[in-house]
Amino acid sequence: MGTFTARLHDLVAEHNELTSAANAVDTTWNNGVINRYVKPILTAEHTPLYWRYDLNEETNPRLLERLGINAILNPGAIYHDGAYYVMARIEGADRKSFFGLARSENGIDNFRFHEKPIVIPEVEARDVNVYDMRITKHEDGYFYGVFCSERKDTSVPASDTSTAVASAGIVRSQNLIDWERLPDLKTNSAQQRNAVVHPEFVDGKYAIYTRPQDGFIDAGSGGGIGWGLTDSMENAVIEEETLIDERRYHTINEVKNGQGPAPIKTDKGWLHLAHGVRNTAAGLRYVLYMMLSDLDQPWKITHRPSGAFMVPRGEECVGDVSNVLFANGWAVNEKNEVFIYYASSDTRIHVATSDVETLLDYVMNTPEDPLFTADCVSQRIDLVEKNLAIKDSLPTACFA
Repeated sequence: MGTFTARLHDLVAEHNELTSAANAVDTTWNNGVINRYVKPILTAEHTPLYWRYDLNEETNPRLLERLGINAILNPGAIYHDGAYYVMARIEGADRKSFFGLARSENGIDNFRFHEKPIVIPEVEARDVNVYDMRITKHEDGYFYGVFCSERKDTSVPASDTSTAVASAGIVRSQNLIDWERLPDLKTNSAQQRNAVVHPEFVDGKYAIYTRPQDGFIDAGSGGGIGWGLTDSMENAVIEEETLIDERRYHTINEVKNGQGPAPIKTDKGWLHLAHGVRNTAAGLRYVLYMMLSDLDQPWKITHRPSGAFMVPRGEECVGDVSNVLFANGWAVNEKNEVFIYYASSDTRIHVATSDVETLLDYVMNTPEDPLFTADCVSQRIDLVEKNLAIKDSLPTACFA
């Protein structure tokens, strides 16, 4: 075989081995709430070869990679028609991100991409970069995708080539492949990231979780996850935003926080997954946390478990932007099993699994952060004393 043919054979074999590999639960770690899995479900190398290589020997005789992929991260997700779909953010070697839709029968391995990257139609103000789509299946019959659209900030000097303006771009679809672009979300905030459509109408209106910035509500409130209503998604305008989950000093979300995927409806309320950010000596640390909101008034948080739900561990801590977990997609099937799709260190995508009842137990019965060290110690001593009271009925090793 010639050089081109031999190299193509090797590339195909390596790619098939990677994309067909089975995944397994990570048995080295278990907190009773979730199962982590040994392998990432998607990496840059999982993307189709024909998205990266010119496979024509005449124009690429050395079979060089022409359009490289740097990372794959932050996927929206949905369970639909018996399969699991993730809308992955794929970052090219050129730093531009685009979306690719991957499908799996079991939700934990063997994800396969749709034939082509997803086309996001443009509006008048062109998107320089798009990323982090949240997908909501709304009761109006559409899938809504809300993503961050970044454009150059034209108000700064020309010498400033890094300052951006972020808007919440909106698309909708009926098949997850073909997307109609709607006007960007309009709010009183100068910038919007992490916007998510609520799955149901509220008082006959569409509801959107937001992360307003720049003095949008209650100057001095410190910001956080917002909530607002709009009459239409075809021209989404939120006149008033309510802060539903604020940032707090010396917590996991003291620097910033944002809604992850659309919440899951349960008989106890709406389950929420969010990310929180704090500063460390090694830079910003992103973790995931959960909340529960009222079934009839989704903007009212009823339970806030203390601390982080998931943090980066092991190899998850290392990557393009280290010490980061980020999740803007999860999927729940007809068995109430929950598949959480998260990215580690802006580099690769993983899955963790649980179920609705277990997550409700975690959210409703884990105590809230009392915010002061003395109270946190008192809270932990209460747990210790509760266990010591039943010490004789438990294995001695529990108290070693």
